Amino acid sequence: MEEYQYHIFAPYRVCPIGAHVDHQHGLVTGFAINKGVDLWWSPSENGSVHLESLTFEGTVDFEIDAPTQMRTRHWGDYARGAKYALRKRFELKRGITGVIKGSLPVGGLSSSAAVLTAYVMAFAKANGIKLQPFEVVQIASEAEREYIGLNNGILDQACIALGRKDGLLFLDCDSNDYRIIRKNPEMPDFEIGIFFSGLTRSLVNSDYNLRVYECKTAAWNMLAYTDQPLKTFDKTFLRDIPKQTFEKTRIAMPARFARRAEHFYSEYRRVRQGVTAWETGNLKLFGKLSFDSCESSIHNYECGSPELIAIYEILRSLPGVWGGRFSGAGFKGACIALVDPARKEEIEKTLTERYLEQFPEYEKTFQVFWVKPDDGARFDPL
Repeated sequence: MEEYQYHIFAPYRVCPIGAHVDHQHGLVTGFAINKGVDLWWSPSENGSVHLESLTFEGTVDFEIDAPTQMRTRHWGDYARGAKYALRKRFELKRGITGVIKGSLPVGGLSSSAAVLTAYVMAFAKANGIKLQPFEVVQIASEAEREYIGLNNGILDQACIALGRKDGLLFLDCDSNDYRIIRKNPEMPDFEIGIFFSGLTRSLVNSDYNLRVYECKTAAWNMLAYTDQPLKTFDKTFLRDIPKQTFEKTRIAMPARFARRAEHFYSEYRRVRQGVTAWETGNLKLFGKLSFDSCESSIHNYECGSPELIAIYEILRSLPGVWGGRFSGAGFKGACIALVDPARKEEIEKTLTERYLEQFPEYEKTFQVFWVKPDDGARFDPL
């Protein structure tokens, strides 16, 4: 890609503990990984944006200074979304010409957030706009919520922009405080396995947004039962309601809403325990909490296809697997696991055999990849 002036690498991400809580302003953990999205590009003086993809078909063309058009449900929406969110804050005069490529199958690793992050960084650089990493997080997240239409929090973009290869990101989605907790020298080595079920998915068409509304409805129930004033839906978050209020009111609300809230409060506790385990180098406990997080995702948050649940249950039974859970929204996509590198070949072999015994129809699409934590989104030399 020598003909282009710049290269941005935006990694995919995994979240070992703290799933499905960022949109309720909870606590989360995550890694950026050494697979992701590459964007090779050069600025264009005339304001035109022209993009090609090595992953998807067709090209994308629009003007950077024109009002953003409606979504087209095409991969170009992500570039338009990045433009939309940046234009709310800055004047954009210069476009880009470039080509983008993803390095893993789409599903469960927040490829959409990685793509948005890369476009935000490219459009900003082309227009001489200096952004701090957390500003990139906020702008890319706003693009996904307001333009793409996914009611997520900031977990994905934060892991992608802020991640560090030698540490765990710990983020409070209420205050936006975060820190990178360095890997304890006593901690055993691990690699991250990514197990693609073979199912493909689109988050906006899954139950993702529905679950967000169910969490907010649980919060509304609690406020109503305790005679507290209600806020508008967009300003209602489980994080603002003490766990004691939940204990008092859970019996009164429909069971489905109580389960969503139970996931939030129990995940909050697991992240706190997980951070302590990580700090002390206790990978065994950290992994167990990741498994427990997935258990709550299945029973309280009620996500997980039969395929993903099968992968998770096989992982739980295998020697050398520290922990793991569904990745991303957990409706189709992938499972991730923290594993002992010395056992990874036998883990891959056994899991593949046992999974395909149950689901032979995915023989051609089931895939396993091994990755490691990596630094966040960055300009790499060409």
